Amino acid sequence: MKILEPKITKSEEYKLIDSIKENDFNNKEYTKNIDKNIEILNQTFDSCIFKEIDFNKIEMKNIELIDVIFENCDISNKNFEYTLIQRVKFINCKMIGTSFIGSSIKDVGFEECNGKFMNFSNARIKKMIINESDFSEISFQETEIKDLELNNVNLYRAEITKTPLKNIDISTCKIDNIIIDYMSLEGVIIDRFQAINLVNMLGVKIKD
Repeated sequence: MKILEPKITKSEEYKLIDSIKENDFNNKEYTKNIDKNIEILNQTFDSCIFKEIDFNKIEMKNIELIDVIFENCDISNKNFEYTLIQRVKFINCKMIGTSFIGSSIKDVGFEECNGKFMNFSNARIKKMIINESDFSEISFQETEIKDLELNNVNLYRAEITKTPLKNIDISTCKIDNIIIDYMSLEGVIIDRFQAINLVNMLGVKIKD
């Protein structure tokens, strides 16, 4: 599966604090951290690049992400709930506990990210690729998924309920202690070793 890459025009290197003052987050590249707490409200990040930015001191509310790249950033515990997220890439980012509840996610990629405890419940996902990432103990509850590709993803103790995974291939993923219901499991693609694991989880006994 291919996803649309972020459309990044010629981005100007900028400071976040200056963008806040000017109320403008378009065509910017941010590479410097800030040393004080800031708040970003009611903004659209459009054609932006964030490199090595620690978002722990940045509070964001009611934002949209369109054509954005996050690279080597710490976005842990950030709230992207009910957010439009389109043509966005997360590369080698720390995203522990980040919430995407109820968000509209389209053409989004995760590369080598630590996404433990993330929450995608009630989100609408169309074309998302996750590569070589730790998504252990994440939540997909009542999530609408169309076109999802998972490559070598750690789904240890992931909770997946009322989220159909029909025709989604998780055969390269770690699924130990996964929590999944029958509705979500139907039609998912797994390998034979995972099948044994899932059978045991469902309480079915295999006779020697």
